[in-house]
Amino acid sequence: MIAIVDYGVGNLFSLVSSFKAIGIDAVATSDKEIIKKADKIILPGVGAFGDAAEKLFSSGLADLVVEQAKSGKPLLGICLGMQLLFEKSFEYGEHKGLSLIKGEIRPIAEVIPNDYKIPHIGWNALKFKNPKNEIFKYLNDGDFVYFVHSFYGANCSDSVIATAEYGAYLTAAVAKGNVYGCQFHPEKSGEVGLKILKAFCEL
Repeated sequence: MIAIVDYGVGNLFSLVSSFKAIGIDAVATSDKEIIKKADKIILPGVGAFGDAAEKLFSSGLADLVVEQAKSGKPLLGICLGMQLLFEKSFEYGEHKGLSLIKGEIRPIAEVIPNDYKIPHIGWNALKFKNPKNEIFKYLNDGDFVYFVHSFYGANCSDSVIATAEYGAYLTAAVAKGNVYGCQFHPEKSGEVGLKILKAFCEL
């Protein structure tokens, strides 16, 4: 069973529906016992880092997610959920993250050309780090996924497993041991996204 952490910030229905589409039992929950019993954990997220981090920490779910990840349970952060895996974010101030991935979240405006629109919204091709991570085992280099973001993972080269080009090569996905993160939305990326979720479920 997959536990999708419900801390008040996330596209939960789409995620539950995506897992249903590949025949996997998934539940959106804030129940700590259910999360502990789950085989794997999804950390979703949309909106601002500071607000999401405050909700995650104040609910006690941040400590639980870190504890479960450190126990070896597979964890996948999606979009803002991926950013929360990092040590800190500089989105409208400085905010503490879960420190499961070394690095920080910074504005894409710092690295992309001035004439590029922010937020970065749309379909972009993935470029995989060699060797290709197991979470992408069903994908081909250049497969397209759907992004919506204004900030990106920086100073995290040791963890980057995929990039996407948007005026600069931005962090598209990270991994460290059993902890994974996708800046894009697998649940909004059609068959390609479902293949990523399938591979995660098979870890």
